[in-house]
Amino acid sequence: MASKPGFLTDWPWTCLGTYKYALLAPFAIHATYSYMTKGEGERDLSKFLILPLLIWRMVHNQLWISFSRYRTAQGANRIVDKSIEFDQVDRERNWDDQIIFNGLFFYIAQNYIKRAQDLPLWRMDGAILIALLHAGPVEFLYYWLHRALHHHFLYSRYHSHHHSSIVTEPITSVIHPFGEILAYYALFIIPIFTTIWNGTASILSIFGYATYIDFMNNMGHCNFEHIPKWIFSAFPPLKYIMYTPSFHSLHHTQFRTNYSLFMPFYDYVYGTMDQSSDLLYEKSLVRKEESPDLVHLTHLTTPNSIYYLRLGFAYLASEPHKSKWYLWLMSPVTLWSTAITLIYGRTFIVERNLFKRFKLQTWVVPKYTVQYFMQWQRESINKMIEDAILEAEEKGVKVLSLGLLNQAEELNRNGELFITRHPKLKVKLVNGSSLAVAIVLNSIPKGTSQVLLRGNLNKVAYSIALTLCQEGVEVFTLREDEYKKLKLSFNSKATNILALSQQNLPKVWLVGDGLSDDDQSKASKGTIFIPFSQFPPKKARKDCVYNYTPSMLAPKHFENVDSCENWLPRRVMSAQRIAGILHAVEDWSEHECGNTMFDINKIWQASLEHGFRPLTTSYALSEQKYRN
Repeated sequence: MASKPGFLTDWPWTCLGTYKYALLAPFAIHATYSYMTKGEGERDLSKFLILPLLIWRMVHNQLWISFSRYRTAQGANRIVDKSIEFDQVDRERNWDDQIIFNGLFFYIAQNYIKRAQDLPLWRMDGAILIALLHAGPVEFLYYWLHRALHHHFLYSRYHSHHHSSIVTEPITSVIHPFGEILAYYALFIIPIFTTIWNGTASILSIFGYATYIDFMNNMGHCNFEHIPKWIFSAFPPLKYIMYTPSFHSLHHTQFRTNYSLFMPFYDYVYGTMDQSSDLLYEKSLVRKEESPDLVHLTHLTTPNSIYYLRLGFAYLASEPHKSKWYLWLMSPVTLWSTAITLIYGRTFIVERNLFKRFKLQTWVVPKYTVQYFMQWQRESINKMIEDAILEAEEKGVKVLSLGLLNQAEELNRNGELFITRHPKLKVKLVNGSSLAVAIVLNSIPKGTSQVLLRGNLNKVAYSIALTLCQEGVEVFTLREDEYKKLKLSFNSKATNILALSQQNLPKVWLVGDGLSDDDQSKASKGTIFIPFSQFPPKKARKDCVYNYTPSMLAPKHFENVDSCENWLPRRVMSAQRIAGILHAVEDWSEHECGNTMFDINKIWQASLEHGFRPLTTSYALSEQKYRN
């Protein structure tokens, strides 16, 4: 929002939310129906293709978003090092509004302007005229409009909204108040309406012009330089008619230079060219890929989780994973991506963060949760994890934290397999079990004398149960097999506090994988479910409270956070990820793999000292009500 919002700031359909696409439905349905039902000579291809153009624009923009986020996470050729946070993602989530407006504008114009109907597929003279009119009137008028928008009156009411993003992403290019978009469209329709008026317009020339504007807008707002130097060396005048990402980035950091749209010519003519443009361009071009201090290795969860990756849909990535009905429309893409994971065998980077002086990256193993339970997939998964560990070793990474199922006991013995294969590893492998135990223990309400433990037992569960028994807290189990396993693993003193019962159960449940709806039905009203597993339990009771999986709230000095970690709320991090950070900043020299457990109190105190904060039951309850 601009600092002093002016007239026509909000889009007319803001109140519709995601239902705003319904505005296009009558026009698209009518155009499609007419094309399908009319005879060969009566069909209007130009009207029918408006919807495919809008879909292409959406796909084109999304490809730039994903590509840009991937490249900036790598660090190579990055221009600005400042962080992107959730407020920028929220501000830029309506980037598709201008595509809806484009669709409405084209449909209405096509209906009421006779010369805009039945356009030929291609005319060379019209395409040349559009190019000339863009290079002349459009670029010239835009330059002076842009300078006017930087006058304090218009800037505070309109253009400051766009400049709220110091670090730009491709979609930043179209984030403007509605009134400002109207002014831009008044310029961009000059070439289109001129060719329609003189009869030289064609479908491909108009669609090509729209694609050119999207391409240049997205390219110029990428926060990495990718225009090779040889292009300008081969054709020196090109620097006057094509800008670069670093050129426009200076406009967002300096504000009073580099006003041009896509062609810097007018900045040269009127003396507003930033003197550091060439230097920043060359500096960004030679910038190497970053070597992180810490890597967090995770994997895909559900098939739809690809859309929640930071490289996927930005607004979905900024929210905890939650099923969205419209993602079923993406089923062909989902199935294709699932098939790719069966043959693609290399991790990829999705995110970079800063914690004090430490550089962090998140790498993803391209495998879904279900694949971790397929016997025939285990060897390839372990190979990918091992390759990622060796790559981290080669890059000088200090710590690699194994998130989610990457350290599954049945897969690689909680990561111990890799230590056995590579005993001289310098990178420390951390699975976060000790911190997970500490988080669960500190989530139990003070004064609790009884808890129930239910779920598949792992080293976290055994450690929690043993610690509670040693502290005099009675631990109940529902199932005899779990009771026997716990009893065999404890000393005689601790087993005296274990109990097997299905009646008069405690109101604090510590739960893991395998918790069923039938189990939950035995809980009394108001029971608190505290997961010790990496995946959240299915919420079968509305009258109970479900805590998050072991996690903590990140401190403010954890930077560049603009996406959620799986199902966790904003700025909440899993125990595995936090444990890796603590391992690095504390410079601990041991691996945390296999059955190894750190001192629970030590790692808990370290997390608090470095600014991480526990999530209270009231926090979980408030988030639960908000999401419902």
